[in-house]
Amino acid sequence: MSGYIKDTKWEKSKMPAYQSRTRTRDRSNVLNRPEFLSLNQPFRTSNAEVRGSARRPGQIKHQQSQHPEYLQEPTEGGKDRRESLKLPEEDCMQLNPSFKGIAMNSLLAIDICLSKRLGVCAYTSSPWGSVRSMVTLLALTGHGITWICGTLLCLTRSNTLAGQEVLVNLLLALILDVMTVAGVQKLVKRKGPWEINPGFLDYVAMDVYSFPAAHASRAAMVAKFLLSHLVLAVPLRILLVLWAFLVGISRVMLGRHHLTDMACGFALGFLHYSLVEMVWLSSSACQTLISIGTFSWSPFY
Repeated sequence: MSGYIKDTKWEKSKMPAYQSRTRTRDRSNVLNRPEFLSLNQPFRTSNAEVRGSARRPGQIKHQQSQHPEYLQEPTEGGKDRRESLKLPEEDCMQLNPSFKGIAMNSLLAIDICLSKRLGVCAYTSSPWGSVRSMVTLLALTGHGITWICGTLLCLTRSNTLAGQEVLVNLLLALILDVMTVAGVQKLVKRKGPWEINPGFLDYVAMDVYSFPAAHASRAAMVAKFLLSHLVLAVPLRILLVLWAFLVGISRVMLGRHHLTDMACGFALGFLHYSLVEMVWLSSSACQTLISIGTFSWSPFY
């Protein structure tokens, strides 16, 4: 026993000298300098992983047999590392974006900025909040419910076949415009620049989202339709075109639509007019539709 104690003391006395020689040898090694450590050592994420990798396979199996929840409940650090490695694509920075992506993002940013600047009647506290009621009334003149109800009223009071033909085709054009715009808005689901909740009439006309602008589409289609099928004086024609533009811009001033929504609405309105002109219903077809609508159709007499 005494010999064993002496040997242990001798080994302890020898350890400081051995450690000093090891440190001296490590300092003399060039590869142990900090600037060369990344060249001759693997990347280490944490001390816990290094200690875990240094364990023998027998010890790992023994721990797994004693603690089966060892692999089932990973640590929070491991979860954070795995989540950081699985970032979504939209959170990753694109180091080399395409020219098309840069152009589209720039145009969208300009569109949003200008639309917010033009939304001077979005709220009563806005710069032009005092004329908000007038702008709202102007926008109401381009509403789908207003034009559909007005066309039906004129159709009931019309006594000429030519007038009824024009009014029936206008009614079909209005219905086509409402359904098409509502379908596109449902697909795109773009919010307005100020994200103002739509009103009751907007829900009735299915004008809930921003793109495209339904009022602009309807105003452009109606103005083009009336200019083509009604004989109007030059001042009235100018006023009709000015009305269509003011109806479209009024929705931008109220904060409901972007400028691009208004522009696409005008283009869609001209497209609706072209489609109605291509499938123009004759006078006999219009009289048949009127008879069906008024429940006075008698084909057997």
